[in-house]
Amino acid sequence: MSDSRAPRRLTSRRRLALYAAGAAAASLTLGACGDGASGGSAQTRFVQGKNGVDTVQPDERQPAPDLSGETTTGKKLNVADYKGKVVIVNVWGSWCGPCIAEAANFAKVANETKAKGVQFVGINTRDVEKAQATQFEEEHKMPYPSLFDPQGKLMLRFPKGSLNPQAIPSTIAIDRQGRIAARSIGPLAEDDLRKMVDPLIAEK
Repeated sequence: MSDSRAPRRLTSRRRLALYAAGAAAASLTLGACGDGASGGSAQTRFVQGKNGVDTVQPDERQPAPDLSGETTTGKKLNVADYKGKVVIVNVWGSWCGPCIAEAANFAKVANETKAKGVQFVGINTRDVEKAQATQFEEEHKMPYPSLFDPQGKLMLRFPKGSLNPQAIPSTIAIDRQGRIAARSIGPLAEDDLRKMVDPLIAEK
């Protein structure tokens, strides 16, 4: 009897393992495409919003790191040059389903807030060729530049204890003084993106 029961137990275990793996993959796909940088420290002082946007009070914000390099179209870009503007940094990849889902929201809000002193910047990561990124930008009519960062090195420049990108997609908001003010991990709906941007536009 022991021989006849063994295959059944093994089959059951295999089914359970496959179910767990499928559930984990589904959860990852719905939330974000993949891990990026390590998380902040226990000293991270941010307020976790119900809309998935974490924010930091002005007196507790940390300076944004050096985010500079070559764009997907081969131009030089340094986010520090946008100091005085609100900068929204979106980490994305052309291969990432949630990035595709949120692209139209970012294009729309970027166009509508440009005149209010907001500059959007992308960080394209994990795409091997620039052509993959530029095709995505053209298809989704992205109106702003993206740094080309195939190995994810720029994501690792964010200081420990800050609101840093931890997945793809992630979105970081930098205030007019060049400090990290807000973060969202995972895709953003248009309304939630505006809730991240609008308070920073209102700041003096």
